[in-house]
Amino acid sequence: MSDELHSLLEWFDLKDELRTGWVLRNIEAPESVAAHTWGTASLCLLYAGRADVDRERVVTMALIHDLGEARTGDIATRAEDGRETISAAEKEAAERSAVTDLVSPFEDGELVSLWEEYEARETRTARFVKDMDLVDNCLQALKYESQNRYDEAKSNDHFDEFENLDEFFATAAPRFQTQLGEELFERIKTEYENEIGRECQL
Repeated sequence: MSDELHSLLEWFDLKDELRTGWVLRNIEAPESVAAHTWGTASLCLLYAGRADVDRERVVTMALIHDLGEARTGDIATRAEDGRETISAAEKEAAERSAVTDLVSPFEDGELVSLWEEYEARETRTARFVKDMDLVDNCLQALKYESQNRYDEAKSNDHFDEFENLDEFFATAAPRFQTQLGEELFERIKTEYENEIGRECQL
């Protein structure tokens, strides 16, 4: 098998890699990393003009922002103390190695540079894409809540501190770096609070 086909098949593993946070919360038929990637890229496509960022660049960055998870798996960001399973530095190093390897049959490093820009969060482009990544997660939480996609009464050792899907909002809230991201977050949180009938715990 050629290097390109081998790499493509590994890229496609993202279609089967389920998002860990939803699995831990016992969501019925949780989304894959590829589905989350599509959601983030779609938000970038739709809001690039409003944020005054280059549409093609942000969509491309969104499409590769979680590519490394095809090899490393999805490591969830947790709000509760002591719930992280790996350090941020270890996670970034593993994903950097995976991304570099997975794009190597196709080009000379431009995609790796975009991924590195995303990880660094030092440009308006990267900060916008990260905010759309967070918005996607909150939208998905709202969707799962509105569809009753988990058993609220069932005990869950992974979510001792948070009720419903509050932790997904709690992990996102302090990380927004753009006004647009914050505005979208507040709108989604309000709808989520309407669904659960109380204020979201952040």
